[in-house]
This record gives sequence, C-alpha cells and structure tokens, in this order.
Amino acid sequence: MLTSTRRRTRPDAVLDGMTTAVICLDQSLRVTALNSACESLFGISRRHALDAPLTEGIPHFGSHEPRLRKALDAGAGFIDRELTLQRVGEQAITVDCTVTPILVDGKHGLLMEVLPLDRHLRISRDELLLAQHQASRELIRGLAHEIKNPLGGIRGAAQLLEREFPDSEHREYTRVIIREVDRLQNLVNRMLGPNRVPQKALLNIHEVLEHVRQLVQAEGPDEVHFLRDYDPSIPDIVVDREQMIQSVLNIVRNALQAIGSTGNITLRTRTKRQLTIGGARHKLVIQIDVEDDGPGIPAPMMEKIFYPMITTRPEGTGLGLPIAQYLIHSHGGLIECRSRPGCTVFSIYLPLELQ
Repeated sequence: MLTSTRRRTRPDAVLDGMTTAVICLDQSLRVTALNSACESLFGISRRHALDAPLTEGIPHFGSHEPRLRKALDAGAGFIDRELTLQRVGEQAITVDCTVTPILVDGKHGLLMEVLPLDRHLRISRDELLLAQHQASRELIRGLAHEIKNPLGGIRGAAQLLEREFPDSEHREYTRVIIREVDRLQNLVNRMLGPNRVPQKALLNIHEVLEHVRQLVQAEGPDEVHFLRDYDPSIPDIVVDREQMIQSVLNIVRNALQAIGSTGNITLRTRTKRQLTIGGARHKLVIQIDVEDDGPGIPAPMMEKIFYPMITTRPEGTGLGLPIAQYLIHSHGGLIECRSRPGCTVFSIYLPLELQ
C-alpha cells in the first residue's frame, strides 16, 4: 500500500514571510502573536512584545488603545488610512491599519494588519538613488578617460623639457607642471574609486567599527566622544575588510568634521528583517548607524550629498560619500541619510546571508 506524506507549512512561517506587519491581540489587548515584518517596522523584539499589553509591547499604539478597546467591545473592525504612528524620540511612520475582530478558542480578540506606506516610498527612493549613482559613475568614467589622456601628454612634455634643459632656470616651472598633473591624476583616480573586485571573507562587523573608531579618535579632539551601541548577537558577514573600513571611515570622518571641536558620535548596529534594497528583498540585513549631534545637513544638499564633488566645506573634495556608497553598493548594500539640526544619521544596510 502506498502512502503519501503531506508537508504542512507552519502558520508562523507564513506570517514571517509576509511584508505586511501582523499583530494579534487577545480580549485584554495583550499581544499574542506578531511577525517579522512587525518587528522590523516598529524596531521591537518579539520576545519583549509577546504577552505584553499592546501599549507596552508596541508603544507606537499608545494613544490608540481607546479605539481598539471600542472595536473589541463592539465586535466591529475599522480601517485607518495614512495613520501616523510615533514612539517618543523616534521618527514617525505612516501606515494603513486594518483592524478585524477574530474569535480564537471561543474568546474575542483583534487582528491588526499594518501596511507601511513609508516602505513603498523608501523602495522608490532607493531605486532612484541607485540609478542616479550608476549614471554619475558612468559620467565620471567618461570624463576621466577624456581628462587622463591629455594629462599624460602634458606630463610627458614637461619631462622632455626638463631633460632638454636640465640646468635651465625654467626647471622649477616644469616641476610645478609635473606635480600638478600628478595631483589631478590622483584626483581622477579617487573619483573612479577602487578598480579591484572585492576580496570577501567572513568578518565581524564590530571589528571594522572599532578599528575605525580608534583611527578617528586618535586624530580628533579630546572633546569629541564616541558612544557605542552594538548588538553583540549579529553574526559574521561576508565582506571585503579593507573596503568596509574605507566606507565607514569616510562616513565617520564626515561626522567628525561636522561636529567640529566638541560633540558626540554614536556607532550603532542592529539587524532588520524583510528589508528591500534596490528592488531585492532580503530576509535579514545589518544596519550600521553613524550618528552625530552636529548642525545637520542643509535641506537643499540632502539630495546631492552622494554626488561627486559636492561638499559644504571649502577644503573638501566631495568624494568621501560617493566612494563609500560605491563600495557598499558593490556589496549589495546601500547608504541612506536623515538629518535635522542636532542629529544626522548615516545608515549602512548590508544583506546578511546566514552561513
């Protein structure tokens, strides 16, 4: 006799595969279930939220408890469009929220489906940012080719003049020409970024952050303080160590220059679930935040900071952030920035492929 084995998909696996945040509440408005998308959206831990009152487990809903209680008592659901949710000290998020009464084991409860509108805007913004980055790199490559050829000719002519008239009083001028040509060629090479394939290996991301912190702390004023907020549970990630150090170093040095002689720089690591980067969805992503309490980035500059040669400092080259973005992009990641006076945060997102 032939028998067949049917494999059943676990309900929690289905919930965790959804991009919509799902929350189940019992008759006391305690959290009985939630999925990975909910953890990612609200920045909470499932272990902390389960069995806790909704307003404690997910504080974003603190002011909405009366309406949820009314929906539970009346047995009638509702839909809120473009609902703004905010936790004290955090950025507000905009969502569509659907609340449906449910009956589990003979007891009334609520099923909440929370669709983040910001997520769709973020995906569109990321795709636009990546497209702009690729277009700017193609433009730079074309310009670099056109610039390097005549620079080589100028340098060669200056060397010929130097050999032709070794004792000439004009030797000083040929040396200036050669030195300036070398400077321009070096600038063009920096604009192009690294020309080698990343040499990836397993690495603890906190080793990179600590290495960068020590470098910048040594060159910065004593009144600049570094704060560390690391998640020690983050596993090793496959990256190119030198390129990762260069990326983080460029961002941290920018933060140091922004705050000047005194202030705080915070290095923070977290994991996020079900995050989309450039159209590709990843189950798990490492988020590295570099936060400073400087004056912030002017609003007109925010859309341009990842373009080459864009800088607010007279002595700056405007190449640090574009190079960092290019290196992170070559690892399948992305850098984002949000800024206001007193708080600027650069967030690096790197896909984490579990071994």
